[in-house]
Amino acid sequence: MMSDVVYVGLGSNMDNPQEQLQEAVKHIHNHEQVSVQTCSFLYESSPMGPQNQSNFINAVCQLNTSLTPIELLDFLQSVEQLHGRTRVGERWGPRTLDLDILLFNNLRMDNDRLTLPHYGMADREFVLVPLFEIAPDLIMQDGRRISVWVKECTLDGLKRLPIKLKTGEFSFQ
Repeated sequence: MMSDVVYVGLGSNMDNPQEQLQEAVKHIHNHEQVSVQTCSFLYESSPMGPQNQSNFINAVCQLNTSLTPIELLDFLQSVEQLHGRTRVGERWGPRTLDLDILLFNNLRMDNDRLTLPHYGMADREFVLVPLFEIAPDLIMQDGRRISVWVKECTLDGLKRLPIKLKTGEFSFQ
């Protein structure tokens, strides 16, 4: 039974980012212990780190899973590797695929492999806006609604694209 609710951030700025994200959703959904419930529209955002790289395409998906947080992390990292992700080079540099567990139920965790909730969410409009899109009533770890977090973040450089990630296909709207 898949009872844990998880929100995952997706990002890419290399090798056809829209296709990278869609293929990642297919891989995730095909795992027998994971079910993709909903996905946000795609968003284009300026790079967080070095500016001498392409803009990122980002989205957020809601999953249900029976995997533990570490099992899910291992699986998501294997999906990143399938997409050619390497973890060498500069931090926040270009990447084919980045999959981050943002929230795992209301779980709090902080170890050398995983921090939950994701440590950088509050500063990342490319995470907060698509998360708000698919979970507008979400209560964040500080007890405030996600809408308050979105109001407090800068939206500079964030652009919603007319493409919504789906399990198995793109939907043009």
